This record gives sequence, C-alpha cells and structure tokens, in this order.
Amino acid sequence: MGKDLATLVFAPEARVTYRQKVRRCLDVFAQMLHQGVFADSDGMTGLEIELNLIDRNARPAMRNAEVLTRIDDPRFQTELGRFNLELNTPPRSITGSGLADYERDLLDGLRRAATRADCGIVMIGMLPTLSPADLVLENLSANERYRQLNDEMAGARGEQFDLDIQGVERLRSASASIAPEAACTSVQCHLQVPPDQFDRYWNASQAVAGVQVAVGANSPFLHGRRLWAETRIALFQQATDTRPEELRAQGVRPRVWFGERWITSVTDLFDENVRFFAPLLPILDEEDPIEVRRTGGVPHLGELRLHNGTVYRWNRPVYDVMDGRPHLRVENRVLPSGPTVADLLANAAFYFGLVRRLAEDERPIWTRLPFAAAQDNFHAGAVKGIEATAYWPGRGEIPVAELVRSVLLPLAYEGLDRYGVEPAARDRLLGIIDTRCRLGRNGATWQTEAVRLAERRGSSRSAALHEMLQRYTDLHRTNEPVHTWPTT
Repeated sequence: MGKDLATLVFAPEARVTYRQKVRRCLDVFAQMLHQGVFADSDGMTGLEIELNLIDRNARPAMRNAEVLTRIDDPRFQTELGRFNLELNTPPRSITGSGLADYERDLLDGLRRAATRADCGIVMIGMLPTLSPADLVLENLSANERYRQLNDEMAGARGEQFDLDIQGVERLRSASASIAPEAACTSVQCHLQVPPDQFDRYWNASQAVAGVQVAVGANSPFLHGRRLWAETRIALFQQATDTRPEELRAQGVRPRVWFGERWITSVTDLFDENVRFFAPLLPILDEEDPIEVRRTGGVPHLGELRLHNGTVYRWNRPVYDVMDGRPHLRVENRVLPSGPTVADLLANAAFYFGLVRRLAEDERPIWTRLPFAAAQDNFHAGAVKGIEATAYWPGRGEIPVAELVRSVLLPLAYEGLDRYGVEPAARDRLLGIIDTRCRLGRNGATWQTEAVRLAERRGSSRSAALHEMLQRYTDLHRTNEPVHTWPTT
C-alpha cells in the first residue's frame, strides 16, 4: 500500500484481473508450503503500537505530519487519523533478555519522541476527549492510501456508517466516512510460527482472545459515553462495516471478523479471504509469482498480502519475506494500546507464553472448546472487561480473573520457559497480570473510577474526562503498572 494511489481509478475489469492474480498467488503459496521453503525461527516476535497526540488541554492534536518531521525516527509512522502515530519495533526473539530489551527500547523511543514532539503522546485504547467533529474525513492523515481506502469502503457501503453501541450507556451516531475508526488505537503482537503448526497457534490465539481483551481492556469511553470496557472492539467492527443492511441480513461476512471455525492450515484463512471478500484496493503488482518460483526465487505475493490486509481479522495470518526467506506470523490484534509500556509488555508476555503452551498441548483446547463459545468469550470480555465471565473446558462458566490466576497464568509461565525467557523478566511481567486480576484493576476500571470520582466532586462528564486523561497521561509516563495508580 505504499504506492501513490492519487491517480488510481479501479475499473471493473481490474477487479477481475486482481482476483485472478490473488488466486494465482494463493496457488504459489500452497506450493511453497508443500516444498518446505519457509523459515522456522523460535521466539521471533514484533510489536506495532498505535499512539494518540494530544494538546495541552487533553484534546486530540491534528499534527502527525509535523510531529513525524520533528521526531525524525523511521520507527514512527502515520496512522489513519491526523492525531495518530504508529511505533514499529524491530523484530526480535524473546529468548533470554528479549522482553527486557523491548521495554528499554520502547521507553527510550517514546521519551525521545515526547521530547521532540511539542505535544503529548499517549498510549490509550481510545481518546476519551474525542468528539464527533474530530472524526471526519478532513482529519484523515495526509496519505492518499487512506483516502482511497475510505472511498472504496464508503462506496461498497453505499450509505452512512451507523454506530449503535449499547454499554453502560448508549451511543448512536453516523458517519459518511471511515474516520471514526481512527479512534481505535491498539497494539499488534506478531509471533513467527512454524508453517506446519500455524493452525495450532492461530486456534490457540482465537481460544484466548476473549481473556486477553478482558484483562487488557482500556477503552471505556467514546464521545462522552461510558460504553464497553473495550469499546474499541465494537467501534472498529461498526465503523468499517461495508455491508448495507440487506447484505447483513443475507449473512455476508463483515470485514472486521472473528471468524467462524477452527482451522487445519493457514491456507484455510487465505482461501476464505478470496471466497468471502471482494477486493477493496485491486492494485496489480508487476511480479509473476509463478515465474519467480520457477527460477528459484521467493515471490513477494503482493496481491495476496494486500488483500489480506483489507480483511481485519482479530488474529490475522501474515506472509512475509525477510533476508530472502519467507515466513509466517500470527498477528494478534485484540489488545488496546497502553496504559504503560510495562502493562503493554505484560499483555504481550501473557499472550506469547500462553499460546505457545496451548499450541503444543497434546489435547488441544480447540478440540474441547466450541468455536461459538470462544466468540462469546470475546464479546463478553470486550463488554465487561476484567469483570467478565468466560466458558472454559473443565471449569464451565468462570470469572475471567479466576480463570487467569488458576489456569492460564501457570500455562503462560511454562510457555515462556519453553521460549527460554529470562526468569526475572518472566516473573515481573506475568506478575503484573496476576496482580491486575487479583485486584480487578486494569486500564478500563481505572478510567471509569477516576471519572466517577471527578463527577462525584461536581465535575461535568466532559470536565471529568479531560481531568482523567491529563492524570492518565502523567501517570503513564512513570511506567508503573496501571493497577498501582491512585484514582484520587
């Protein structure tokens, strides 16, 4: 998607040709899997962290182009909204000191950026001070790919994008563009996995997604309303839903998708992408993947990758090439940004360790957990957060915090040990998850309690949200885990 899209107009025949090219890429991909040419690296990971810019009044600062110039660091890039940035970490193994190295590098990068930015940079799942007037087409980043994506999605929708989120309070709204999606700021955890075990890691990731979002919830407010503990989930689903009402009634799949079944191969997911989802950006690459393979090369598979990037699975398959060798990753997309680097890495360590242990289990969890139950757990975790109840085989309906402490954390410890993670880093990060669950305090509960106390002191909701965000911003710079933060 780095091409200049400003002059592109997609003709109907281009979409047909593109679809055919995606299928050709998929055939070559399946051939490569059969030939065993993929890299198999243990413990290689990556993190993408989405950030928000705020001014001195805790309002969104529409300045990402200027801020990127000031920061002058290639790790930082634009994101959808002009008040968003993304920080991409170099891939690294979590073996040994990898997690501790992540923390040091992230803290250093964020501090340097904050010093140069001339505005606040905050990690939070959703800016509570956003207003509908901020989430408009004019505030998309000055990158033509975002405008083109908006035009294609709005054209496919054919009408306004409706928002109707029922939580503790209710929000109804509508937008002519996908700009409201910019309110959703997340962390993507990338985990490189052996090709012949991809299905096991993806299934394990799906099985624990509900627990992840419950424990890490950090997005309770949107447009002045208290909604879900992780409102980002609902907003992302609705703000990018290209289906008009008639197609939803017909059962057409949404582009933001949990999925509908366990898989037996990574090709199941790419095949679903081709069968269920129309091309959004049918940009043709000059590469002929069949010819590249015939001559012994490694194809980029540009059309397959671009199409995959416009299907927003909560756990997405990723094909990539590094140092001349292809590899596969699970991109785990369920977690919100923040509250601190320590919290963020605790969430990542819990995920990496837990899925490793579950993927290698002789009796896999997905053979005992109905897929519909995993999806229900995901919804419950987003709505209720750390107070949610989940279904787990052998335990039935159980509070998420109890499930984590009694069942899942011991598995995460074992998984990190199998990666060879330094015990001190393992104990510190998983200890954050344990204490968070013991106290029932995560980013969402801290935010709601801080706002409740401010309102009790006589502040309006708007004033309480601004006050809360200013305190949140100060506290998140300390890197002390959110469960230790005072609310008064």
